[in-house]
Amino acid sequence: MRIRLCLAALSLVAGATAATVTAPSAAAAACSDIDVVAARGTFEPGTLGFIVGDPVFSALQRKLTGRNLSSYRVNYPADLSLTSAAQGNADLVNHVNSQASACPNQRFILVGYSQGANVVDNSIGISSAGAVVGSPIVATLPAAVEPKVAAVLLFGNPIRAIGKSVTGTYQSRTIDFCAKGDPICEAGGNDTLAHLGYTANADAAATFAAGRI
Repeated sequence: MRIRLCLAALSLVAGATAATVTAPSAAAAACSDIDVVAARGTFEPGTLGFIVGDPVFSALQRKLTGRNLSSYRVNYPADLSLTSAAQGNADLVNHVNSQASACPNQRFILVGYSQGANVVDNSIGISSAGAVVGSPIVATLPAAVEPKVAAVLLFGNPIRAIGKSVTGTYQSRTIDFCAKGDPICEAGGNDTLAHLGYTANADAAATFAAGRI
Protein backbone atom coordinates (compact mmCIF):
# COMPACT_ATOMS: atom_id res chain seq x y z
CA MET A 1 0.00 0.00 0.00
CA ARG A 2 2.81 2.45 0.90
CA ILE A 3 4.50 1.75 -2.43
CA ARG A 4 1.28 2.48 -4.31
CA LEU A 5 0.97 5.75 -2.37
CA CYS A 6 4.56 6.64 -3.25
CA LEU A 7 4.00 6.03 -6.95
CA ALA A 8 0.74 7.95 -6.78
CA ALA A 9 2.59 10.85 -5.16
CA LEU A 10 5.02 10.89 -8.07
CA SER A 11 2.07 11.02 -10.44
CA LEU A 12 0.73 14.05 -8.55
CA VAL A 13 4.13 15.71 -8.72
CA ALA A 14 4.09 15.16 -12.47
CA GLY A 15 0.72 16.82 -12.84
CA ALA A 16 1.61 19.71 -10.59
CA THR A 17 5.01 20.59 -12.05
CA ALA A 18 5.23 19.49 -15.66
CA ALA A 19 4.05 22.83 -17.02
CA THR A 20 6.72 24.85 -15.17
CA VAL A 21 9.86 22.73 -15.51
CA THR A 22 12.86 24.26 -17.25
CA ALA A 23 15.58 21.76 -18.03
CA PRO A 24 18.62 21.20 -20.24
CA SER A 25 18.22 19.73 -23.69
CA ALA A 26 18.14 15.94 -23.61
CA ALA A 27 19.53 15.55 -27.11
CA ALA A 28 23.07 14.22 -26.89
CA ALA A 29 25.46 16.58 -28.65
CA ALA A 30 27.84 14.97 -31.09
CA CYS A 31 31.03 13.92 -29.32
CA SER A 32 30.81 15.94 -26.13
CA ASP A 33 33.40 15.23 -23.43
CA ILE A 34 30.79 13.67 -21.13
CA ASP A 35 27.31 12.38 -21.90
CA VAL A 36 24.94 12.29 -18.93
CA VAL A 37 22.46 9.47 -19.54
CA ALA A 38 19.46 9.76 -17.22
CA ALA A 39 16.56 7.37 -16.62
CA ARG A 40 13.72 9.14 -14.82
CA GLY A 41 11.45 7.65 -12.19
CA THR A 42 7.92 6.36 -12.63
CA PHE A 43 5.67 9.21 -13.82
CA GLU A 44 8.45 11.71 -13.11
CA PRO A 45 8.12 14.96 -15.08
CA GLY A 46 10.97 17.08 -16.38
CA THR A 47 13.41 16.65 -19.23
CA LEU A 48 15.88 14.33 -17.53
CA GLY A 49 13.69 14.10 -14.44
CA PHE A 50 12.36 16.92 -12.27
CA ILE A 51 13.38 15.34 -8.96
CA VAL A 52 16.77 13.87 -9.89
CA GLY A 53 17.99 14.08 -13.51
CA ASP A 54 17.60 17.81 -14.10
CA PRO A 55 19.12 18.95 -10.78
CA VAL A 56 21.97 16.43 -11.12
CA PHE A 57 22.76 17.66 -14.63
CA SER A 58 22.81 21.25 -13.40
CA ALA A 59 25.09 20.29 -10.51
CA LEU A 60 27.43 18.47 -12.89
CA GLN A 61 27.66 21.56 -15.09
CA ARG A 62 28.76 23.55 -12.05
CA LYS A 63 31.32 20.94 -10.96
CA LEU A 64 32.77 20.11 -14.37
CA THR A 65 33.59 23.56 -15.68
CA GLY A 66 35.73 23.44 -18.78
CA ARG A 67 34.15 20.15 -19.88
CA ASN A 68 31.54 19.92 -22.61
CA LEU A 69 28.51 18.03 -21.27
CA SER A 70 25.61 16.61 -23.23
CA SER A 71 22.54 14.84 -21.87
CA TYR A 72 20.28 12.02 -22.96
CA ARG A 73 16.83 11.21 -21.60
CA VAL A 74 16.38 7.44 -21.71
CA ASN A 75 13.45 6.76 -24.00
CA TYR A 76 11.04 4.51 -22.12
CA PRO A 77 7.48 4.69 -20.73
CA ALA A 78 8.44 5.10 -17.05
CA ASP A 79 5.01 3.76 -16.16
CA LEU A 80 3.68 0.67 -14.38
CA SER A 81 3.58 -1.59 -17.44
CA LEU A 82 5.41 -4.90 -17.10
CA THR A 83 7.87 -4.10 -19.89
CA SER A 84 8.63 -0.48 -18.97
CA ALA A 85 11.99 -0.99 -17.25
CA ALA A 86 13.04 -3.50 -19.91
CA GLN A 87 12.38 -0.95 -22.64
CA GLY A 88 14.52 1.56 -20.78
CA ASN A 89 17.27 -1.01 -20.32
CA ALA A 90 17.38 -1.68 -24.08
CA ASP A 91 17.33 2.02 -24.98
CA LEU A 92 20.09 2.98 -22.54
CA VAL A 93 22.42 0.26 -23.81
CA ASN A 94 21.65 1.09 -27.44
CA HIS A 95 22.32 4.78 -26.87
CA VAL A 96 25.62 4.29 -25.04
CA ASN A 97 26.83 1.75 -27.60
CA SER A 98 25.97 4.12 -30.45
CA GLN A 99 27.67 7.09 -28.80
CA ALA A 100 30.74 5.06 -27.89
CA SER A 101 31.11 3.96 -31.50
CA ALA A 102 30.65 7.46 -32.91
CA CYS A 103 32.66 9.27 -30.22
CA PRO A 104 35.57 7.10 -29.01
CA ASN A 105 36.78 9.66 -26.44
CA GLN A 106 33.39 10.37 -24.90
CA ARG A 107 32.73 9.27 -21.32
CA PHE A 108 29.41 8.60 -19.63
CA ILE A 109 27.69 9.31 -16.34
CA LEU A 110 24.64 7.10 -15.79
CA VAL A 111 21.84 8.47 -13.61
CA GLY A 112 18.81 6.49 -12.44
CA TYR A 113 15.99 7.37 -10.07
CA SER A 114 13.40 4.89 -8.77
CA GLN A 115 12.32 2.82 -11.79
CA GLY A 116 15.14 4.55 -13.65
CA ALA A 117 17.58 3.00 -11.17
CA ASN A 118 16.22 -0.40 -12.22
CA VAL A 119 16.96 0.58 -15.82
CA VAL A 120 20.56 1.47 -14.96
CA ASP A 121 21.01 -1.60 -12.74
CA ASN A 122 19.96 -3.90 -15.58
CA SER A 123 22.18 -2.08 -18.06
CA ILE A 124 25.30 -2.67 -15.92
CA GLY A 125 24.41 -6.31 -15.34
CA ILE A 126 22.55 -6.20 -12.00
CA SER A 127 19.08 -7.67 -12.48
CA SER A 128 16.13 -5.73 -11.07
CA ALA A 129 13.76 -8.68 -11.50
CA GLY A 130 11.63 -9.02 -8.37
CA ALA A 131 11.99 -5.37 -7.36
CA VAL A 132 9.19 -2.80 -7.58
CA VAL A 133 8.72 -1.91 -11.28
CA GLY A 134 11.77 -4.04 -12.09
CA SER A 135 12.43 -6.44 -14.94
CA PRO A 136 14.84 -9.13 -16.07
CA ILE A 137 17.94 -7.93 -17.91
CA VAL A 138 17.45 -7.59 -21.67
CA ALA A 139 20.77 -5.90 -22.56
CA THR A 140 24.06 -5.02 -20.85
CA LEU A 141 26.87 -2.63 -21.65
CA PRO A 142 29.69 -4.59 -23.31
CA ALA A 143 33.15 -4.91 -21.81
CA ALA A 144 34.60 -2.56 -24.43
CA VAL A 145 32.31 0.25 -23.25
CA GLU A 146 32.65 -0.36 -19.50
CA PRO A 147 35.85 1.75 -19.04
CA LYS A 148 34.06 4.74 -20.59
CA VAL A 149 31.45 4.82 -17.77
CA ALA A 150 32.92 7.27 -15.27
CA ALA A 151 30.18 7.12 -12.63
CA VAL A 152 26.83 5.56 -11.83
CA LEU A 153 24.45 7.70 -9.74
CA LEU A 154 21.41 5.94 -8.27
CA PHE A 155 18.57 7.29 -6.16
CA GLY A 156 15.71 5.40 -4.46
CA ASN A 157 16.97 2.18 -6.02
CA PRO A 158 14.26 -0.52 -5.73
CA ILE A 159 16.70 -3.47 -5.71
CA ARG A 160 17.90 -2.38 -2.28
CA ALA A 161 14.51 -3.25 -0.79
CA ILE A 162 15.06 -6.87 -1.87
CA GLY A 163 18.56 -7.01 -0.40
CA LYS A 164 20.57 -6.33 -3.56
CA SER A 165 23.06 -3.65 -4.58
CA VAL A 166 25.54 -2.87 -7.33
CA THR A 167 28.51 -5.22 -7.01
CA GLY A 168 31.40 -6.19 -9.24
CA THR A 169 32.90 -4.08 -12.01
CA TYR A 170 30.90 -0.91 -11.41
CA GLN A 171 30.76 -0.97 -7.60
CA SER A 172 33.58 1.51 -6.97
CA ARG A 173 32.08 3.95 -9.49
CA THR A 174 28.57 3.79 -8.02
CA ILE A 175 26.89 5.93 -5.40
CA ASP A 176 23.44 4.74 -4.33
CA PHE A 177 21.24 7.04 -2.26
CA CYS A 178 18.37 5.60 -0.20
CA ALA A 179 16.60 8.04 2.11
CA LYS A 180 15.66 6.76 5.54
CA GLY A 181 12.13 5.36 5.47
CA ASP A 182 11.81 5.36 1.67
CA PRO A 183 9.58 2.33 1.01
CA ILE A 184 10.86 1.93 -2.55
CA CYS A 185 14.46 1.22 -1.52
CA GLU A 186 14.22 0.34 2.18
CA ALA A 187 12.50 -2.87 3.21
CA GLY A 188 9.84 -1.90 5.73
CA GLY A 189 10.18 1.82 4.98
CA ASN A 190 7.09 3.83 5.88
CA ASP A 191 7.89 7.40 4.82
CA THR A 192 6.31 7.82 1.40
CA LEU A 193 7.50 11.41 1.01
CA ALA A 194 11.12 10.34 1.54
CA HIS A 195 11.07 8.99 -2.01
CA LEU A 196 10.43 12.46 -3.38
CA GLY A 197 13.32 14.24 -1.64
CA TYR A 198 16.36 13.20 -3.66
CA THR A 199 16.90 16.63 -5.18
CA ALA A 200 18.76 17.30 -1.93
CA ASN A 201 21.40 14.74 -2.96
CA ALA A 202 22.13 16.22 -6.40
CA ASP A 203 25.22 18.15 -5.32
CA ALA A 204 26.73 15.20 -3.44
CA ALA A 205 26.13 12.96 -6.45
CA ALA A 206 27.77 15.47 -8.80
CA THR A 207 30.76 15.79 -6.46
CA PHE A 208 31.15 12.00 -6.46
CA ALA A 209 30.99 11.88 -10.27
CA ALA A 210 33.39 14.79 -10.73
CA GLY A 211 35.95 12.96 -8.62
CA ARG A 212 35.90 10.10 -11.10
CA ILE A 213 36.28 12.07 -14.33
